[in-house]
Amino acid sequence: MRVLVVGSGGREHALAWALSRSPVVSALHVAPGNAGTQTIATNVPISAEDVTALREHCRREDYDLVVVGPEAPLAAGLTDLLLDDGLRVFGPQRQCAQIEASKAFSKDFMVAHGIPTAPYATFTDYEQARHYLNQHGAPIVIKASGLAAGKGVIVCQTLSEAQAALDTIMRQRAFGEAGDLVVLEDCLTGQEASVLAFADGETVVPMVVAQDHKAAYDGDRGPNTGGMGCYAPADLVDEAMVDRVVAEVLQPAVDGMRADGCRYVGVLYAGLMLQDDDFQVLEFNCRFGDPETQVILPLLETDLAEIMEACVDGRLAEVEVRWSRQHAVCVVMASGGYPGSYAKGLPIEGLDEAAAQANTMIFHAGTRLKDGRVLTAGGRVLGVTAWDDTLALAKDRAYEAVGRIHWPDAIYRTDIGAKGLRKAGEA
Repeated sequence: MRVLVVGSGGREHALAWALSRSPVVSALHVAPGNAGTQTIATNVPISAEDVTALREHCRREDYDLVVVGPEAPLAAGLTDLLLDDGLRVFGPQRQCAQIEASKAFSKDFMVAHGIPTAPYATFTDYEQARHYLNQHGAPIVIKASGLAAGKGVIVCQTLSEAQAALDTIMRQRAFGEAGDLVVLEDCLTGQEASVLAFADGETVVPMVVAQDHKAAYDGDRGPNTGGMGCYAPADLVDEAMVDRVVAEVLQPAVDGMRADGCRYVGVLYAGLMLQDDDFQVLEFNCRFGDPETQVILPLLETDLAEIMEACVDGRLAEVEVRWSRQHAVCVVMASGGYPGSYAKGLPIEGLDEAAAQANTMIFHAGTRLKDGRVLTAGGRVLGVTAWDDTLALAKDRAYEAVGRIHWPDAIYRTDIGAKGLRKAGEA
């Protein structure tokens, strides 16, 4: 089977890594890929957002399966274009992708289909939004409705913080067109968890639960990022609650999409806020999470290609999706200054030494290869991932690998997995 993975980040390196291990995958390409995917697949120099060029490439190559990693090409309708050409695609169509591409659509969809979420209001007019904000008060969450690379959500504890955030999004246009419409949402408290599931339009099969760390600094301080690390499984959500999430969130979402005229095929990701023995949905994503993918796929025992084919063919219910009982931890190493401005082109040392450890994978995110050297090429640079029989051992193994990797001004959190250890009474 000839497979194309679309994207260039750590998620796509993890997807390519898992697919490269499948006995049914005979050729693997990644567009555009990075320095990590180049070692296990053929990189194709086409941007993930250039849907026209990707369509032409896929027509020429006649892939058996196209796996779309990032949200932007899904929101731009890449799946629709490829389906029109008779190709098989793992990733939802444009209509379904609105569940992530528009936070306002997502909130309205949840209300319409009885999916638990926080009260909210949406605005396109700055003055009206400011008036609502002054009436509502803080704490409050302000979201750019469109895609903003995971950075368009600002949690505000005070009214002055909220006013500044609203100004940043709507007047300074920090997130461009993504901030033309804003969502002002009641602030929920508790622990966050990521529940991802495979979907074939009817059947939903949940993955192991992960916990992402969005804030830039230890202790969940600092600005939101695309994710600074992750661990799985997260014991915050037991099997009984997973069953509830499927019944009350994931299945109603897939059923609702089908009722609205769109078969949801791919990954559906629910970001949850856990409060005591209950939960509410913070957001939906229409694809694998990043860095959740980097801890979920090392624990997947069933052939990923087999699962994806079953989703595309509408026979997911026939596949037994099996998971390892081990634990995985991913520590994101980022460029100094991220999520703000940062330098690029810095040489990375110690990659081979770190990757030589057992049960360890260095997933590349923002890297490129030049003259045989791996250089930084983004904000989030590497996802250093390790797995072991316990969370504590996986965490130690991951940070041991982190300690072997160096470039000027590299930053990372030192507390990835600590929440899980505290929950288990091991920290």
